[in-house]
Amino acid sequence: MDDASAKPLLHDSASAILPLFAWLSPSYPVGSYAYSHTLEWAVEAGDVTDEATLVAWLVDLLTLGFGRNDAILLNHAYRAVRAGDRAALEEVNELALALSPSSELYLETSQQGRSFLDATLAAWPSPRLIPLEGDVAFPVAIGMAAAAHDIPLAVTIEAYLFGLVQTLVSAAIRLAPIGQTAGIRVSAALAGTVRDMAGQGIRLTLDDIGGATFRADLGSFHHENQYTRLFRS
Repeated sequence: MDDASAKPLLHDSASAILPLFAWLSPSYPVGSYAYSHTLEWAVEAGDVTDEATLVAWLVDLLTLGFGRNDAILLNHAYRAVRAGDRAALEEVNELALALSPSSELYLETSQQGRSFLDATLAAWPSPRLIPLEGDVAFPVAIGMAAAAHDIPLAVTIEAYLFGLVQTLVSAAIRLAPIGQTAGIRVSAALAGTVRDMAGQGIRLTLDDIGGATFRADLGSFHHENQYTRLFRS
């Protein structure tokens, strides 16, 4: 990799990351508030009942499940856009979509990814932002946009993963096993895990993708038939 292509991965000026504040804001029209990534079922089943069990649940999701995988996928989508390699980008996106273990989790990533890409193409256009057709996985869409706008890769992965944490903590507060102050503590407690997963994601290959969150994955099937639901996943 030459110095020119490496610079956006390392550059860390405040102005370079400004778009991330908009893209990962609750006001960005992707509908993240509608998804809990199986957390609603975990609360219903009694797996998540308080601050400590929420931290344990989210650490597993980040380190053994979709958090680590999303970091890897975002990394490779970013690099494909930087290289102008549409075929590689499409391959990453197809893999990301195929990793969804249930229809609800497929909807979660594909709806947010498509909405994010459409909104960003409209409001933050770039000639390097490849307009993929059809379903787009959320981490792939974020990686695409960050690469197209020269936002540092490491910062992008950390911000994306911490955005996931914030979304799930917000869901937990609405589901009532924790209050707002506990939610802040949970977010702070997971900051180190986010940094660790971002560091792994930037180094690992697509062959390193894998997961072991079997209870959460099975919970996503149960959630489809749950009697009362606030969330779509």
